[in-house]
Amino acid sequence: MFATTLPLAASKTDWGEFLPEKLIPAIGDTFYMVSMTMLCAGLVGLIVGALLYTTRAGNIFQNRFVYTVLNILVNIIRPIPFIILIAALGPLTSAVVGTRLGVNAAVFAMSFGAAFAIARIVEQNMVSIDPGVIEAARAMGASKLTILFTVMIPEALGPLILGYTFLVIGVVDMSAMAGYVGAGGLGKIAIVDGYQRFNDEITWAVVAIIIILVQLVQFIGNALAKKVMRR
Repeated sequence: MFATTLPLAASKTDWGEFLPEKLIPAIGDTFYMVSMTMLCAGLVGLIVGALLYTTRAGNIFQNRFVYTVLNILVNIIRPIPFIILIAALGPLTSAVVGTRLGVNAAVFAMSFGAAFAIARIVEQNMVSIDPGVIEAARAMGASKLTILFTVMIPEALGPLILGYTFLVIGVVDMSAMAGYVGAGGLGKIAIVDGYQRFNDEITWAVVAIIIILVQLVQFIGNALAKKVMRR
């Protein structure tokens, strides 16, 4: 007698129960992870990126050692796939946060990974600054910090906004992968309640929410960048 394999039936969704109990809290978790990651990684990445640019040869804080160390760190960390990075950071995450699971653990790992990506974006956008503007500020006797905060960053602000917008979309992607390792959010909903239970309704609902979120972020980022660049 041959064993008969029956296909697993897709589970039905009670949206009246699922929406308030799981989906809305998951949206909140995703928003928390993305916003906290951008706050932490955005600040650290801006500092590291500015240091990468200003410590280059011939720049205002020229320092070959600092530039080389930071450049190597960015080149090593940035290409690592996030799903591997979050696993590799497990011991450090546990030591800092107290656990490897949950949204706060995910925020730590996401911030760590995103900061190096942001640093490179900041550096690349600052490289495009017209050297003549910097030289003019130097000729007027502006201090190095004054040049950094009143000339370099404002000059690169429009492209930086676009770069940060691009990174927000990448961080949304990170948050979905973080859900695979117990962080919660929309990623967990899509995997556990959608994919693993053969529930296409939930999977596509999450896809639709992420698409809407990404489009909203892109629209706001483009509008802000356009406004800044017109000045």
